Amino acid sequence: MSKLLKPSNYQPLLDLKQTELAIKKIKDFFLNSLSSELRLRRVTAPLFVLRGLGLNDDLNGIERPVSFPIKDMDESIAEVVHSLAKWKRVTLAEYEVQPGYGIITDMNAIRADEELDNIHSLYVDQWDWERTMTAGQRNLAFLRRIVNKIYGAILRTEFFICETYPQLKAFLPEDVHFIHSEELVQMYPGKTAKEREDLICQKYGAVFIIGIGGKLSDGKEHDLRAPDYDDWSTPNEDGFYGLNGDLLIWYPILGRSIELSSMGIRVDKAALERQLELQGKTERRNLYFHQRLLNGTLPLSIGGGLGQSRLCMVLLHKAHIGETQSSIWPDEMRRECRELGMTLI
Repeated sequence: MSKLLKPSNYQPLLDLKQTELAIKKIKDFFLNSLSSELRLRRVTAPLFVLRGLGLNDDLNGIERPVSFPIKDMDESIAEVVHSLAKWKRVTLAEYEVQPGYGIITDMNAIRADEELDNIHSLYVDQWDWERTMTAGQRNLAFLRRIVNKIYGAILRTEFFICETYPQLKAFLPEDVHFIHSEELVQMYPGKTAKEREDLICQKYGAVFIIGIGGKLSDGKEHDLRAPDYDDWSTPNEDGFYGLNGDLLIWYPILGRSIELSSMGIRVDKAALERQLELQGKTERRNLYFHQRLLNGTLPLSIGGGLGQSRLCMVLLHKAHIGETQSSIWPDEMRRECRELGMTLI
């Protein structure tokens, strides 16, 4: 059954040719803006990594990576990346990137288990970034400062594209509202995590939800996170747990919240050990990535990803991510989109 959201009286404000040109303008402008804001150097990233090194992102721990045997390497198995969360941290070490500076790359992934709808696709394209930090910066104040820098780059890109195409009108608020996932549970008892996201985003317009991955007072996680990249278990100065989070906005065209970025301060040795224990995955200690972290050969870092096609979709006021990227969609969804005026690339 199609999970398509069907906005009434939807009319795209840019035709197909304008859309393709605008996508490039957004990607070029935002990349330059974010890179200068966070002092990030562009690097080349892999499409796949070897299985068994612990470098691939496990996401929620249930998604199957697309994999294939390599003929010229004794049939060793390669996996298409889900994201570059852990690979980037190794790259910071290899490039000897100093605190206050970082890397950014174009991440392309295939997520075969994704449930397809207006904002979820089999094909994932992100700006994946990672920045070296000091031990004294492992706190919420620093996390908030980085989030505001990222949101500032988004606002500048929105202004630029609206100036370029006057039919597009800016709608994002000037500021991000910060709130912990536990506060949302207390604010909206009995609601699901998705319902809480919609309610808080509709109220404030742009929200950063802190603490994604640990169990809350209702016995559930706000959302699942792997144990070995984001730090979701360290106590913070607000009296809750977690030094990571999601940046979401309220999107009036679809009448729902949309996540633009998942990011956070990464695990140190103590947080890695604790989170592996909490999720019963202590066997990962012997993997290449985990050994490097535990042996102290990886820097402390903060990092995340921001969806390219999703940001383009939002800034161009599109109703389906397939209007800003080329992917595969069910025949029923393509038919419905065509009838609703959504031109899928």
